[in-house]
Amino acid sequence: MSRRALRRLRGEQRGQEPLGPDALKFVLLDDDDAEEEGPKPGLGGRRPGGAGKEGVRVNNRFELINTEDLEDDLVVNGERSDCTLPDSVSSGNKGRAKHGNAETKQDGGATKAGSSEQSNASGKLRKKKKKQKNKKSCTGESSENGLEDIDRILERIEDSSGFSHPGPPPLSSRKHVLYVEHRHLNPDTELKRYFGARAVLGEQRPRQRQRVYPKCTWLTTPKSTWPRYSKPGLSMRLLESKKGLSFFAFDHNEEYQQAQHKFLVAVESMEPNNIVVLLQTSPYHVDSLLQLSDACRFQEDQEMARDLIERALYSMECAFHPLFSLTSGTCRLDYRRPENRSFYLTLYKQMSFLEKRGCPRTALEYCKLILSLEPDEDPLCMLLLIDHLALRARNYEYLIRLFQEWEAHRNLSQLPNFAFSVPLAYFLLSQQTDLPEHELSSARQQASLLIQQALTMFPGVLMPLLEYCSVRPDATVSNHRFFGPDAEISQPPALGQLVSLYLGRSHFLWKEPAIMSWLEENVHEVLQAVDAGDPAVEACENRRKVLYQRAPRNIHRHVILSEIKEAVAALPSDVTTQSVMGFDPLPPLDTIYSYVRPERLSPVSHGNTIALFFRSLLPNYTTEL
Repeated sequence: MSRRALRRLRGEQRGQEPLGPDALKFVLLDDDDAEEEGPKPGLGGRRPGGAGKEGVRVNNRFELINTEDLEDDLVVNGERSDCTLPDSVSSGNKGRAKHGNAETKQDGGATKAGSSEQSNASGKLRKKKKKQKNKKSCTGESSENGLEDIDRILERIEDSSGFSHPGPPPLSSRKHVLYVEHRHLNPDTELKRYFGARAVLGEQRPRQRQRVYPKCTWLTTPKSTWPRYSKPGLSMRLLESKKGLSFFAFDHNEEYQQAQHKFLVAVESMEPNNIVVLLQTSPYHVDSLLQLSDACRFQEDQEMARDLIERALYSMECAFHPLFSLTSGTCRLDYRRPENRSFYLTLYKQMSFLEKRGCPRTALEYCKLILSLEPDEDPLCMLLLIDHLALRARNYEYLIRLFQEWEAHRNLSQLPNFAFSVPLAYFLLSQQTDLPEHELSSARQQASLLIQQALTMFPGVLMPLLEYCSVRPDATVSNHRFFGPDAEISQPPALGQLVSLYLGRSHFLWKEPAIMSWLEENVHEVLQAVDAGDPAVEACENRRKVLYQRAPRNIHRHVILSEIKEAVAALPSDVTTQSVMGFDPLPPLDTIYSYVRPERLSPVSHGNTIALFFRSLLPNYTTEL
C-alpha cells in the first residue's frame, strides 16, 4: 500500500507528517497509485479518509460532493489489484512497501482496521457496480430492439409506397418552403465549412473582447469601428394578424422624419459629401447609408460599401418588433410603404455582397427571407434569382421542392430561369454517386423530359446560351428554322428581357462537358419532334405570343437592381428615361405615405433677382415653384 493511501486512512493532511531521511527521494508511481492520487489538492485541502459511505472522514465539507467519485476510484483500484505488474513497477512497489511497513508498525492496529474496512467497502461497491452494469445493458438492449423495430417499419412503408423522389429525403413537411434557418444567415457558418473555423475566426476573437454592443443580432455582427449605437428614431409596429399571418410596418418618429427630409435635400443636390455630413449627425440613418454605399461601390470601394450596408442592416434589426420573426415565413411587410422599402433594399444589397464574396448558401437564405416578406406580390421579383442561388449552393433538393409546390399556383415553368434551372438541378442530382441506381435513372429521365419542354417553349435561349459557353453548334441545329436566328428575333420584347437576364446571370453553370453533351442529346430529340409535327410545338408558340406582352414593374425593378448589362439594355424606353434612385428604384404607383414631405420655400421670395430673371425665361416657369 502506498504512503498516500495510508495518509487517506489516517486522515493526515499532506505536509504535516515528519520528514524522514528518505523524504526527498523520488519514487516511480504505478498505475494504481496514479489513479489513487487523482488531481492534486489545493493548499490546506484534505482528502476523505475512508472508502465506505459512513466511514468518510473529511476536514473540508465541500469534499463530500466528490464522495461518489472516490467510491468509483476505489472500485477500479480494487479490480486492478489482482493484475500482475511489470518488473520495473514491482520493484518500485517493493521499495514503497518497506516505507509502508515501517509506518504500519508505528500505527499498530489502526492500519489493519482501515484495510478491513476498505476491503468490505470495495466488495459492496463491486456488487453495486455490477447491478448498474446489468441495468445499463438491459436498457441498451431494449433501445436497440426499439430502433430495429422502427427501421423495419420504415422499410415496410418504403416498400409499400414504391419509388420516392430522387436524392436525399426532402425537407420536413412541417417547415414552410420559405423557412429561414438562423445559422445560415451568418456567412461565417459557410466560410467555416470551406476554410475551417481557425482561419475564419482567428482575427475575430480578440475583437469580441472589446465589443460594447449589448444586443444580439442575427443578420450582421456589429463592429468596433462603427459609431456608438443610439436609437435613431426607427421602430416597428404590428398592424394586424389574420389567417396565421402577421403584418408589420416600420415607423419614423419626428427626429427620424427630420433626418429623412434632410436626406432628400442632399440627394437632390447631387453631392455625396452632403450625405456624409448628414451621417455625422445621424450615423444610423438607413437611406443615407444605402445611398452612400452605392457611391462607394461606383468608386470601387467595395469594403466601405459593404460596411455601410451592414450598418444599415444592424440599425433596422435593432428596431424589430418583439413578435417579428425572420425564420417563420409568416411575417409580412408591405412594400407600398416607403418605410418598409429600406429593409427590402438593404437585404437585397447584402445578399448581392454575399454572393460576390463566395457565400451562395447564405445568399440563398437571404433570398428566401426577402421572398417571405411578401411572397404573393414579390416586389423585388426574387423568383428570378432564387433558382440561380440554389444551383450555386448545390441545394438541388430545395429548388425541386419549390418548383413542385409552387408550380400549380405560380406557373413557374413559364419563367425561362425555372424552365431551364429545374431540369439542370435534376441532371446534377443524377450525377451524384451516393444515391441508389433507380433514383439516379429516374432523376435523369425527369431532367430530359423537362429540358425538352423548356427548349420547346423557349427556343430562343439555345443559340445565345451556346454563344456564352463558346460552343459552336452543328449545322443541323444552327440551320434549322426552329433554333435559328428567327427564334430569337421573333420572341416578344418582355420575353427577350427575361432571357437576357437569365443568360447573363447563369450561363456559366452550363459550361461543364457532361452538361453540354446531355443538352445536345435533348436538342436533337426536340428537332425530331418538330419535324414530326408535334402539336405541342404550335401550342407553345401561341402561348408565347399571349403571355409575354409587357413585363410588370417588379421585373423592371429587379433588372435595375441586378445591374446585368444585357438585361438593362433590354429595358423599355419609358423605364430608362426615369430618374432611378438607389434608395428607392421605381417606387410603386400606389404608394402608402404615412407622412408627407413639407413644401420647400418658394424661390420667388427667397431668390437672387438675376437668377430669377433667367428662370422666368424657361417655358415651364411658374411662380408656385
